[in-house]
Amino acid sequence: MLYQANSLALSDTAQMWLVDRPIDIAVYVVIAFVLRFALHRAIDRATKERPGTEPRLLVPLKERLPAGVRDSVAAQRRAQRARTIGSVLKSVVSIATLTWCVLQILTVFSVNVAPLIASAGVVGVALGFGAQNLVRDFLTGMFMLLEDQYGVGDVIDVGEAVGTVESVGLRVTTIRDVNGTLWYCRNGEIARVGNMSQGHAVAVVDLPVAHGAAISRATEVAAAAASAAAQDTTIEDAVLGEPEVLGVNSVTATSVTLRLTVKVKPGKQWAVQRHLSQAILTAFDENGIALADALRTVAQT
Repeated sequence: MLYQANSLALSDTAQMWLVDRPIDIAVYVVIAFVLRFALHRAIDRATKERPGTEPRLLVPLKERLPAGVRDSVAAQRRAQRARTIGSVLKSVVSIATLTWCVLQILTVFSVNVAPLIASAGVVGVALGFGAQNLVRDFLTGMFMLLEDQYGVGDVIDVGEAVGTVESVGLRVTTIRDVNGTLWYCRNGEIARVGNMSQGHAVAVVDLPVAHGAAISRATEVAAAAASAAAQDTTIEDAVLGEPEVLGVNSVTATSVTLRLTVKVKPGKQWAVQRHLSQAILTAFDENGIALADALRTVAQT
């Protein structure tokens, strides 16, 4: 009877180690892989851009693209934003499912996972303190993407670097300035961003005229010249409103400065400014309106 009992106990142990526990482990592994695959498929569908529509992941998020603008730069910006967010979500899902699977397998082997979880928390805090700059860069990059603060093709001012955004990552943003220098800006170090390419822009033209010039006549000529120039085929598509002369903006010892503004598409303000300035200077010369000496010297050169 004792021999039969030992044989039965041995059979139960073999059953547990050779059948029950391997089956439990296989079930947990399969569940983890199926869950990961399903969540990744859902993320891919949410971040995939279909013709004529934007990724579904971005629908609940605030999009700051100009009304009616659907060019290649805007499409690239949306696609990059969706891909980056999707990549982060996939990494989070993979880490979460792998961690859950490992903990369940340890539980199958009757391992107390509570101390491991506590130790992981301590290690995570230590790593967080040691790599806090890296963590801050990643968190700031995520919020920049979620809030759509800027994107590829935008002209932004982040302090020392002012130029066109060439790439947006979770850790680094690259900016090409007007001199061709490529700036690598850590997201965590960007305290404030001035975006010149969202919604609309305003072209501002300052016109210094001589003190002896008739201000009312100069205002009329500038308004007429700007309105005619705004209808030129060169900048017509970029102009969103009627040019408006605001009046005298400043008075100095050498000149009286008139200010003119016009609402334009983002990124087009500088081209419109140059075109309007040339047209108004020509109109001033034709109507005998005296310019400030410094402006006339620049115009003649």
